[in-house]
Amino acid sequence: MRFGGMIFKKWNTPEEWARAALEAGYSAVYFPVDYTADQKVIDGYKNAAEAADLVICEIGVWNNVLERDAAKREAAISRAIHQLELADYVGANCCVNIAGSYSDQWDGPHKDNLTQKAFDEIVSTTQRIIDAVNPQRTAYSLEPMPWMYPDTADSYLRLIEAIDRKGFAAHLDPVNVICSPQLYYRNGEVIREWFDKLGTQIRSCHAKDIILGGRLTVHLDECRPGLGALDYETYLKCMSKLDDRTCMMLEHMTEEIDYIEATKYIKGLAKKLNIAL
Repeated sequence: MRFGGMIFKKWNTPEEWARAALEAGYSAVYFPVDYTADQKVIDGYKNAAEAADLVICEIGVWNNVLERDAAKREAAISRAIHQLELADYVGANCCVNIAGSYSDQWDGPHKDNLTQKAFDEIVSTTQRIIDAVNPQRTAYSLEPMPWMYPDTADSYLRLIEAIDRKGFAAHLDPVNVICSPQLYYRNGEVIREWFDKLGTQIRSCHAKDIILGGRLTVHLDECRPGLGALDYETYLKCMSKLDDRTCMMLEHMTEEIDYIEATKYIKGLAKKLNIAL
């Protein structure tokens, strides 16, 4: 299993970037530029990662390919295609996006997000993106979300079957699917279910934590790994059974100290469990 996160140390060259990742205790990285970067820059980071044995885990898209405005939707799909091309070129584990939303908020909830119409549009749009690239070294994947597909392991399996493309793989963020007290208190079971059902199709996983507050009605908030209730012991044990290139990537924290402490927590638990990161 590989482990990575954000890099806060300033760098001037791809080689300095790679060294900074290693100094942070990472064996995996987010690719630091997008498809609009100069080819020499892209090649520099690609080569630096390879030389340092850093797995390029994810290249993100992070837009709404279900935009209701036709022009905005086409622009979002075009970016997804270009980012997937980049991911394939550099050999990233995956190119990841959300499935899309009908909300005015690009990643927000909407009454139609969990309908058959949305499912069908996600399938056709994802097929279009993958077919435009026909990736050989990477895969397009969708991050699970609480209010859009895929929201459960079973809905992800349905999408995999319906999309029916070799260039499609799974991504997991267990915090994003813990959307009720019932799931919160049995999140270890939820994590095991995702790995049992999706297994080797998982290319990348996000690492954060979640805590249930006491205010009505229900408040579930992200927090730093180790400060919440996510069952990291189960999470690490499940991940350790996958391919060595599968990555656990810290995200959504703004301060370097939080990444340092989260790294200490996860690595300390992995050492206790005799799991190599």
